[in-house]
Amino acid sequence: MRIGVYSGSFDPIHTGHAMLANYVAQWGRVDEVWLMVSRLNPLKAGHAPAEDRHRLAMAALVAAKCRCVEVSDFELSLPLPSYTYVTLCKLRERYPEHEFVLVIGSDNLLSLDKWRNADDILRQFGMIVYPRPGYELPDQLPEGVEVLGPDVPEALVSSTFIRDALAQDKDICYFVPSEVAEYIKENNLYKN
Repeated sequence: MRIGVYSGSFDPIHTGHAMLANYVAQWGRVDEVWLMVSRLNPLKAGHAPAEDRHRLAMAALVAAKCRCVEVSDFELSLPLPSYTYVTLCKLRERYPEHEFVLVIGSDNLLSLDKWRNADDILRQFGMIVYPRPGYELPDQLPEGVEVLGPDVPEALVSSTFIRDALAQDKDICYFVPSEVAEYIKENNLYKN
């Protein structure tokens, strides 16, 4: 099978993440999408994420509602820091029967030059890019990059916005799936 690996901190997972995973799983020329919960993005400093178990549970709530989307804790067992290339190589070793391709939003493509082993990721695995509002793609794309669209559903929402809203005791209805909102409330996450 061709597996789209959609890795992120998902802190918390929101409607934009869910839309992307659901779209790629059905229209992205993959057999499945694996929501790969990561512990720490080396390019995102200054914010301690919610516990792994909570982020994994919220991602599982989303995966349960999307056809051909699974949640994976694979990256959580790898040493820190979490480098995407290492994760992909370890996945290939563990699951040689599958072909893996990285799934990212266009915002991440613009910082690809900061990624460790970015050229190796493109050459060995390839990349599916999902357009995001406000992040225009360059005219010349590297080889190995496949862009979805142009008519993909888009949501301009971020985990930072969600965390800030919750810290201010705002209602996050429609910004995250209802099951995720309930989980956050029940577990008292993202309060000051």
